[in-house]
Amino acid sequence: MSRIGKHPVSVPEGVTCQIAGQDIVVKGKNGELTAKASKEVQITLDENGILVRPSDESKQARMLWGTWKNRIRNMVQGVNEGFTVRLEINGVGYRAAVEGKTLKLQLGYSHDILYPIPEGIQIKCDKPTLVAVSGADRQRVGQVAAEIRAYRKPEPYKGKGVKYENEYIVRKEGKKK
Repeated sequence: MSRIGKHPVSVPEGVTCQIAGQDIVVKGKNGELTAKASKEVQITLDENGILVRPSDESKQARMLWGTWKNRIRNMVQGVNEGFTVRLEINGVGYRAAVEGKTLKLQLGYSHDILYPIPEGIQIKCDKPTLVAVSGADRQRVGQVAAEIRAYRKPEPYKGKGVKYENEYIVRKEGKKK
C-alpha cells in the first residue's frame, strides 16, 4: 500500500479543481495547470480534497498511485504558491542579466549565451551572480534551471560555473610539486 498515495491532497482557499474522467484542471492565483492522469489510477474530488486510488491491484497501478498523488499535490501547490529554484554563478567575469524575454549569460566563453525565457517561467537576477527561476509548474522550473546550469557546470578545482543554491561541490586538490 502506498504511504504517500493514501492521504488526500488538501485544496487551499483560492484554488479550484475540476476532475473529468482522467483530466485534471487546477486553477489558482499563479495560473492554471492541466494534466491527463494514467488509466491505472482513479481520481475523485470530495470535501477533504483530491483522493487518488489505484484502479486495480496490478504492480503498475500501485507504482503510479503515489506518483500521481504527488503530481497533483505539486499542481495545487504550484498554482497557489509557486516554485523557485535559485542558481549561483561563481567565476571571475561570470554574470547574468535579464534583457526583455531573454537571459543573457556571460560564462567565460568568447560569446554571450542568450537563453530565451519560456512562457509561464519568470527569471530574476537580483545580483549579477544570482539567478532565480520561478513558476507554477515544478517540472518546467526544474528543467529550465537544469538547462541554464548545463551551459557551464561547476568544476571541481576552483568551483567555477553555475550551481544550485544548496548544491555542494566536492573539491579536488590541485597539482602538487
